[in-house]
Amino acid sequence: MTARTTQTIPASAPAGEREVRHAPLILTLFGLYAREGHAWMSVASLIALMADLGVEGRAVRSSVSRMKRREVLRAERRDGVAGYAPAEATLQTLAEGDVRIFRRTRAVREDGWVLVVFSVPESEREKRHELRTVLTRLGFGTAASGVWVAPGNLAAETRRTLERRELSAYADLFTGDHVAFGDPREKIRSWWDLDELTGLYADFLRRYGPVRDAAPERAPEPLEAFRSYVPMLTEWRRLPYRDPGLPLDLLPPQWKGVAAAELFERLDALLRPAAAAHAAALVRA
Repeated sequence: MTARTTQTIPASAPAGEREVRHAPLILTLFGLYAREGHAWMSVASLIALMADLGVEGRAVRSSVSRMKRREVLRAERRDGVAGYAPAEATLQTLAEGDVRIFRRTRAVREDGWVLVVFSVPESEREKRHELRTVLTRLGFGTAASGVWVAPGNLAAETRRTLERRELSAYADLFTGDHVAFGDPREKIRSWWDLDELTGLYADFLRRYGPVRDAAPERAPEPLEAFRSYVPMLTEWRRLPYRDPGLPLDLLPPQWKGVAAAELFERLDALLRPAAAAHAAALVRA
C-alpha cells in the first residue's frame, strides 16, 4: 500500500481554493474522531492530524476559522485547552451521513418515487437557492422547474431534512409511481447526469483501486492507513449524495457505482481500524 493518495494541495492554488479543499478533510476528521463522548478536538490535535495529511498548520487555522464563521464548528476551551466542537447541526448532518455512507441501501422500482414541488417568492431568493442545494445534496434529480424527484425510499429523510432546515413551508412532498409516459430508463437520464456520475465513480476506482491492490495481507501500519483512509473517505462521502441509489435495472449495464461501492467497503474494512489507532494516539496527546 502507498500513502500517495494523500490529498496535497498545490502551493500555487489560490488561498481560498486551498481552504475550501481543506475543509472537507477537517470535517471528515471531526466525523471520525470527535463525536463519541466528548465531541471535541483540541487545536493541537487537529493540526497534528492534518500535518500527517500534508497540510500545514497555518492553512488549517484559516480553514477552521472559515468553518467557524459558517457555524460548522464552534470554538470551545476545555481545561484551559483551545479546541473546536461540531455545531449541533453539523452533528445531525454527520449522523445522517453515516446512514448514507456506511449503511446505504439501493432503491428498487417497487419503492416508487418521492417528488418535491416547491415555489419560493422572488423576495426570498436565498431560500430558493438553499432549497435547491439541500435537494441536490439529498441526491434529487430535476424533473421540471420546481419539481424534483428521487427514489421513494428517501421520502422520510427528505421530510426530516426540510423540516430541520426550516424549508418545509416552501415545498410539498408526494410519493407514487411512474405510470406513463416514456421509458423510465430514458427519464432517469434526463433527471440525473449519469455520464457525470460514471466519471466520478471511474475516478474513484482509478485512484483507490491501486491502494486495495497494494494492500498487504497483514494489518497496515497506522500512519500509512490514516494517510490513505481519510482522503479516501472524504472523496467517497460525496458520492452517495450525488447518486441516491437508483434502481439497478434502470441504470446502464455494469454500472460503475456497484464496483466503486465494493471498493469502498473493502478499503473501509481494511484501513479504518489502523487509521483510528493512529488518530487516537494524537487526539489523546
